[in-house]
Amino acid sequence: MIHFHRVTLEYPRTRTKALFDLSLEIRKGEFVFLVGQSGAGKSSLLNLILKRLEPTSGAVYFAGENLRALRGDRIAWHRRRIGVVFQDHRLLKEMTVEENLRFVLRVWGVAQGEWEARITRVLRQVGLAHKKRVYPEELSVGEAQRVAIARALVGEPPVLLADEPTGNLDPANALSVLEIFKAAHARGTTVLMATHARDLVEAYPQRVVLLKAGQLVRDEREGRYSLD
Repeated sequence: MIHFHRVTLEYPRTRTKALFDLSLEIRKGEFVFLVGQSGAGKSSLLNLILKRLEPTSGAVYFAGENLRALRGDRIAWHRRRIGVVFQDHRLLKEMTVEENLRFVLRVWGVAQGEWEARITRVLRQVGLAHKKRVYPEELSVGEAQRVAIARALVGEPPVLLADEPTGNLDPANALSVLEIFKAAHARGTTVLMATHARDLVEAYPQRVVLLKAGQLVRDEREGRYSLD
């Protein structure tokens, strides 16, 4: 599904290597925790998958296609195959929960006749069907993050990327977010989740990929968590 082949990413201004000679394959339907200290290269790796960054050398493949070859509208098309959740929810404050989801469906080009069913289904999945007409400022931090996850899932993407999605949440809300990701994984979604939260990794033992200073130093399928 996603394949990094000897990828190096260097930021020209600072000559800093965010990733160095990294090779990694994530199969369709896998759940992978991406761990490592701040600055290890986790966000850079996710941004390469989204084609927000280009590798200095090497190649990133998505569903067998070299992302370097994508141009123009093909980039937007590629990104519509991926749901993204950030640490901060990034909801549009002037729109209700429902309107935030409608906006995404419009941008993704989903037929309008499907909107109602998709929105209802995804809000039920995150336990917020009753918050449909509420504005983001009326939500708790945990609720806002669950709406952000609903926004990532409403387009029914085959891949879900999450960049420290529980970083601003208390333990109970963090675990509720993990439950939503687990349910998406059970439905067949490929999930790649960058996190510092050891308790989440222990709560759902899956494959763990450890980055250190831009290099892949450990890849364990038993779900063991370590930054050593």
